[in-house]
Amino acid sequence: MITFKKIELEDRDVLAPLLAATGCRNCYLSFVNLYTWQFRSRGSFAVVDGTPVIRSMPEPEGVMYHVPPGSANRREILQELMERGEPTRLFGVFPALSDWLDEEFPGRFHYRAYRDSFDYIYARQDLIDLKGKDYQAKRNHVNKFRKTYSHDYAPLTPELAPQCLALEEEWFRRRADANDESLLNERRALTLALQNMEKLQLVGGVLRVEGKVVAFSYGTPITGDTFDVHIEKADYSIDGAFNMINRELALHLPEQFTYINREEDLGIPGLRKAKLSYRPRFLLEKGVAESRP
Repeated sequence: MITFKKIELEDRDVLAPLLAATGCRNCYLSFVNLYTWQFRSRGSFAVVDGTPVIRSMPEPEGVMYHVPPGSANRREILQELMERGEPTRLFGVFPALSDWLDEEFPGRFHYRAYRDSFDYIYARQDLIDLKGKDYQAKRNHVNKFRKTYSHDYAPLTPELAPQCLALEEEWFRRRADANDESLLNERRALTLALQNMEKLQLVGGVLRVEGKVVAFSYGTPITGDTFDVHIEKADYSIDGAFNMINRELALHLPEQFTYINREEDLGIPGLRKAKLSYRPRFLLEKGVAESRP
């Protein structure tokens, strides 16, 4: 019988390597996201013969499972979940998940893709070089920032975390929609991550103007070749700060990362426009497969 346990900070050393080994670029399978968003997802996990199985129970969506692709015992795990006497809902990457389910359990599942949850995957070198007509506006913002401000970039450290939190607080205060639940949730997850950045092994950087932090970003590896950017914040009053921190983080990542996952847009029009403007190489399609009654 599969027994699930709450995801705790101490589980990182066990769970993070197992998730990375699946080769799945789905940002939902990042340990940092699983841990820092647990207040929303009510996440738990089990390890079945080396395969990590994630369960989330967000309201009002109900119970969903994440069974990473490629595991030899995937069918047996799913069969046991389906025998629990309730509809089985799986969240994962399409069309690979739907194709596999149609082959293993023909006619048993129906599918719904969620465009708002698609991950944006970029070539890291594109974000560094900003070459070509498509990136002209980005280059202009970066060049203007360089000419206008005395600045430097530094790796994110625990000593810099309080300045990052102060910037986030100011960013939050200036938002006209600061009562938006999604922003409040993001703030809670961000604060938890920065308070535990060493144990979570966050990788990130800060952009400073005359010694003051005006932008920061952080993330973690999600597979051997893909880095997942969890958060990016900048002072809106400083033209080019967002463009600059985006490029600098990509530039300073270890060479092994050829792709960058900048996660989903949540259906927010402005955020979708911004993510598309950076020309992702592809969108990682995600959705829910639910067993038929």
